[in-house]
Amino acid sequence: GGAVSVDVPIASEETDVSERQQISIEEKECIAQYAASLIKDNDFVYIDAGTTTEKMVNYITNKNATYVTNGVIHARRLLQKGFDAIMIGGVLRASTEAAIGTIAVENVGRYNFTKCFMGANGVDINKGFSTPDVDEAAIKGAAISQSYESYVLADHTKFGRIASITFACIDEAKIITDHIEDPDYCKYTTVKAVEE
Repeated sequence: GGAVSVDVPIASEETDVSERQQISIEEKECIAQYAASLIKDNDFVYIDAGTTTEKMVNYITNKNATYVTNGVIHARRLLQKGFDAIMIGGVLRASTEAAIGTIAVENVGRYNFTKCFMGANGVDINKGFSTPDVDEAAIKGAAISQSYESYVLADHTKFGRIASITFACIDEAKIITDHIEDPDYCKYTTVKAVEE
C-alpha cells in the first residue's frame, strides 16, 4: 500500500511566503482584482492566508463588509485600510504567516461566512484542492464548510498539480484563475478565467 505513480505531480514541499510572492505576479494581480470585486455590502468574508489572497486585500474597497482571516499580513493590511477585521487565533506557522491549529479551526467553526476566498497549491479534477500542510488543510476545509460561496484563487500553474493533503473536492468551490488550459475543469465547477 501507499505506492504512487512517479508520473503524478505531487508537491509535498512548500516554499515560504517571500519566494511565492515572486511567482506569477501579473496573473495573481488579475485574479486578486477580480476576486475583490465580488465582495458586496454586508458580506461576512473569510480570506485565507496566501500570496494571491494577500494581493486581493490591496484591491478590496468595500467598507460595508466584515473580514475574517488567518493571515497575519492580511489582518494588518485590512486594519490599515480601515476595514472591520477579525484575526483568527491559533499557532502561527512561519513559512506561510498563517494562524493554524485546533484553536484556529474551532474559531472558524463559529462563523457563518457569506463568501470565502482560498489559496491552493494544487487543483486537480480527481484530487480536488490541496496543500502540503495538514494543519493548513484543516482550516481551509473548515472555512469552506462554513461558507455560503467558496472561491479558490489559483493561477494556471496550479492546475493538474496535487499537494499532499486535499482540503476540498473540486465541486466544493468556484475557481478564479488567469486562464484555463483544460476546459474539463468547467464540467465540475464554475471557473472564471479573468484573462479570457
